[in-house]
Amino acid sequence: MNSRGTGSEIERLIQLLGKLPGLGPRSARRAVLHLLKRRDSLMEPLARALSETARTVHACSICGNLDTADPCTICTDPKRDTGLICVVEEVADLWALERTGAFSGRYHVLGGTLSALDGVGPEDLNIPKLIERARNGSATEIVLATNATVEGQTTAHYIMDHLASDTVKVSGIAHGVPVGGELDYLDDGTIAAALKARRPI
Repeated sequence: MNSRGTGSEIERLIQLLGKLPGLGPRSARRAVLHLLKRRDSLMEPLARALSETARTVHACSICGNLDTADPCTICTDPKRDTGLICVVEEVADLWALERTGAFSGRYHVLGGTLSALDGVGPEDLNIPKLIERARNGSATEIVLATNATVEGQTTAHYIMDHLASDTVKVSGIAHGVPVGGELDYLDDGTIAAALKARRPI
């Protein structure tokens, strides 16, 4: 036991949960206590679900989405417009767009944004595969849905520059998305309106 009377296993769980977005040390402690009080109904099923998810969920080899199937269910959905590819920074952004039901094409997850300060270049992201998808003849429109941040817009401009000589149309979601805003934190109506109002760049 440490000075707070917490076993090493409990302390390790608190530290791990504290690394999750939105959970600091205090919130992590409360979450662990809640789990321990509901061991049979919550903690053990959660542990099994985490283990199963870690074992079965992988990144799609085509778009980068997370799924148990590869290619993912979006890439293999015959109802989707194969010529329409929406480019997002992270899987969370893809999920945000999917919640709206406003997009009927397919996706491409970059896995982040370009950042000279953090040493993130095009080769560190899923950009080369996007360029390949755009040039293989099946894509008719690339919708750039990067966040309205400096890094997001820098990444969008980089992609535009590399597709400028191609026949594929490049558009961006409308600026109904606030500057500095991130898709995962926006309401569904704002995202849907921004997608419908996309325009050539």
